[in-house]
Amino acid sequence: MTTTPATDITFHPMSEKDFAAFWPVFQEIVTSAQTYTIDPAIGFDDAYRLWCQAPLATWVAKDASGTLLGSYYLKANAAGPGDHVCNCGYMVAPAARGQGVARKMCEHSQTQAKASGFLAMQFNAVVATNTVAVALWQRLGFRIVGTVPEAFRHPQQGLVDTHVMHKALMR
Repeated sequence: MTTTPATDITFHPMSEKDFAAFWPVFQEIVTSAQTYTIDPAIGFDDAYRLWCQAPLATWVAKDASGTLLGSYYLKANAAGPGDHVCNCGYMVAPAARGQGVARKMCEHSQTQAKASGFLAMQFNAVVATNTVAVALWQRLGFRIVGTVPEAFRHPQQGLVDTHVMHKALMR
């Protein structure tokens, strides 16, 4: 897959057809068991429900030629009195990594979150060994507000920590 610079990214709500095209990316990331607390054996239908139907919105990122670069979802992190804080999950296609796609998706998600009335964004389980993501989220203004010791079974590194990261969106 050939990708263009992150400046050429467009976003639109993810359709079922988009998810079918995204499915190999989703599978690869989840089965690697290095960054997501999603059962690696999840099937297509359950994955679609998790990524596209349960969230408030799910977006797909594409380059100028229509190549799928990644996707993210936006949802309330909790219900009731906690529903003013949102949560997102991001996945970037392997061929598009290192080109600013995750940054653009996070920036887009913050705009969408603000437009939806969320006051803050929280990531519940950023795997500590995912140092590229931790550093990016910190550059984008997220703070580590807690660390859960040995909360993730990494396939190569064993039990590793996860971070809870937070950013106020409206103040």
